[in-house]
Amino acid sequence: MHLETYISDLLYRYECVTIPEFGSFITQRVSATINDATNTFFAPKKVISFNGQIKKNDGLLAHYIADIEKISFEVANQRIANHVKVIKSSLEQGKTLNFKNIGDIVFNNEGKILFQPSYKLNYLTDSFGLSQCEATLINRETYKTQVETIEQVIPITLSTEKRQSKSYFKYAAVALIALTLGGFGASKHYVNQVEAHNQLAQQKATQQLETKIQQATFSLNSLPAITLNVTKQTGSYHIVAGAFRVEENCDKKVRQLKMAGFSARKIGTNNYGLHQVVYASFENREDALIALQSVKKTHNRNAWLLVKEVD
Repeated sequence: MHLETYISDLLYRYECVTIPEFGSFITQRVSATINDATNTFFAPKKVISFNGQIKKNDGLLAHYIADIEKISFEVANQRIANHVKVIKSSLEQGKTLNFKNIGDIVFNNEGKILFQPSYKLNYLTDSFGLSQCEATLINRETYKTQVETIEQVIPITLSTEKRQSKSYFKYAAVALIALTLGGFGASKHYVNQVEAHNQLAQQKATQQLETKIQQATFSLNSLPAITLNVTKQTGSYHIVAGAFRVEENCDKKVRQLKMAGFSARKIGTNNYGLHQVVYASFENREDALIALQSVKKTHNRNAWLLVKEVD
């Protein structure tokens, strides 16, 4: 079983993918960065970590494997359990396990899991099509020296008499300076073209993601209720139930969720004008992930975690 392949697929869409009775791979978004030593720009990405405390089966991985391999949910769970036994045995023997495009896992001297993430893939769909970009360092002192040299050869005088009688010297000097700096202007124009191309690719990827969010709606009439320990509906971590074009449908979904026992609410519209409804909001990321697992297992496997500041 190529377990790492299925986990890798799910990391594009979910912030937490759990291997039952072993642990969870968790992603966190980080902003774009620049390496000052190499003048290299890196696009925003998802950083992967491993949490051995979150290992309760939420059904996400098993459901995905069952759909791909055309097997039952029970058989998929059994295959995962067998694979976990092999993983634990290898770790106890001191071997390093490589999860392709995810990272390496090994036991330390104290028998605790150490995880080294891999950065070969960027699991952030917002950065689709964006690659690292290396900029050429501009030595501004060089241009300053060249201009000073030109001024020594062709002095630029600013007196009234000189401007009237020998203005052609001034224009000649300006023309030489413009030609010297022309290469810099062309370089800047190329960089602007690259930035425009990257921005268009990012907008296209974002639109594809928002379309999937709009389609993630479902019925709650026949589903059992669970209780989420939410004392105050604030925070930046939200469990999303759906997004709606018509606000009346949004209000109807909030009422249905509240009747089902959730502390549902609206958190405003997204970039495409869709009204978003959430099960609950959390101040703490770990609490949000635990609640998300419960919602996925009991109510909606397509629920997902949104990180957003809400007034």
